[in-house]
Amino acid sequence: MSNGTATFWIIIAAVSASFGALHGFLFADGPNLAGILYGTCIGLLTIAYQRGVFLAGYSERLRRLPTPAYVVAAEISLVVLIVAGMALTGLLLWTLGIVEKPLTDAVTPKLSTIPFALVMSAVIVSVLRVRDLIGGETFLNLILGRYHRPVREDRVFLFLDLAGSTAYADRHGDLAAQELLKAVFSAIAEPVRRYRGQVDDYVGDQVIISWPLARGIAEARCVACVFAIRRALDGDRAWWLARFGLVPELRAALHGGSVVTAEVGVDRHKIAYFGDVMNATARLEGLCRETRKAVLISEAVLARLSRLPDGIEAEPLGAYHLRGRRETMAVHALADRRRPRRVGASVEVEAGRQVAGRGYAALRG
Repeated sequence: MSNGTATFWIIIAAVSASFGALHGFLFADGPNLAGILYGTCIGLLTIAYQRGVFLAGYSERLRRLPTPAYVVAAEISLVVLIVAGMALTGLLLWTLGIVEKPLTDAVTPKLSTIPFALVMSAVIVSVLRVRDLIGGETFLNLILGRYHRPVREDRVFLFLDLAGSTAYADRHGDLAAQELLKAVFSAIAEPVRRYRGQVDDYVGDQVIISWPLARGIAEARCVACVFAIRRALDGDRAWWLARFGLVPELRAALHGGSVVTAEVGVDRHKIAYFGDVMNATARLEGLCRETRKAVLISEAVLARLSRLPDGIEAEPLGAYHLRGRRETMAVHALADRRRPRRVGASVEVEAGRQVAGRGYAALRG
C-alpha cells in the first residue's frame, strides 16, 4: 500500500473519520456529520503533508535542522497546518450549509480540539512510520499474526545488488557510499510498489524483494519490475552523474519456489524466509559476476511465465553448479533490447563519470 494508491487514502479517510466521531463522543453530545467531516479533512490534510504530497521541500529543510530545533519547528508547523485545515473545512461546511452557525464561528477552531487533533495525528503518523520501516505487507501480517506459526508457501524472490559499491566507498568514504545506497533504494521503491512486490530486507548494498508466486508471475510482474528499476535509473542519468559521478548498475537474480515463512524475534519481530530457494537466489545473484550478465533468471521461474514483457529477451546460458547445491540449475540471462547494452562502465559512462566526478570533487572542495 503506497502513498499513491486509492486504497491508502481511503483507509486514511476512514480512520480520520472515526477519530472525528470519537471527538463527538468525548467532547459533544455524540458523533455528527460535521464532526466526522472535520476529522476526515484534517486527517487527510495532515497525512498528505507528512507524506510529502505538498510542502515537501519545506519538510526536507526542517529535517536538516538539529534535533531539538526540528522537534519544535515540526510541532509548530503541524499546529499551524491543523488550524488552517480546520478553518478551511469550516468554510467548506458553512458554504455547503452543513453547519448552521455564523461564518466566524465555523472557521474559528476550538482550542480544545487542537490538542485532540495533534494526538490523533501523532497516532496515525506513528503507525504509518512503523509500517514504512518494516513494509506494508509485513506490518499487516504481523498485526494479523499470519506467521506466528511457520507456514510453507511459494514465492518469487528478486535479489538486487549494487555493483561497485565497495570501490565507491573506498574512493569517497562510507558516508558518501551510504548516501548513494539511500538514493538507489529510494529509486527502487516506486517500481516495486507499481509491480506489487514487497521489499523484505536490506543487507548491505543488497535488496531482497519478493512476491507470492501467483502474483509475481502474473503478467510477468517480477521481470517487469527489474527492468522498470533499470529504466528508472537510466532515465535520471544526468542527475546520478552530477550527484555521484556514476549511474548505478544493479545485478539482479530471479528465482522462486517453496519456502518456510515464519515470524521470528523477541524484542524486534520480523518475518523471515527459510529454505534452499533463498540460498539458491543469493548464489544466482553471485553468478552475475561470473557470466558478466546483469539480470539472471532461473528456469524454474522463467518456465512459469506465459510471456516476457515487451522488449525483454531471454538467453539460455546452460546449467550451472551453484555453490552449496548438489543439483545444477538451468539459468537464463534477461536483457532489454531497447536499452543500450552496458557491461560494467562503458566508454560513454566512464567519460561522464570523469566529467561529473571533477565537478563533484569541486563541490566537495
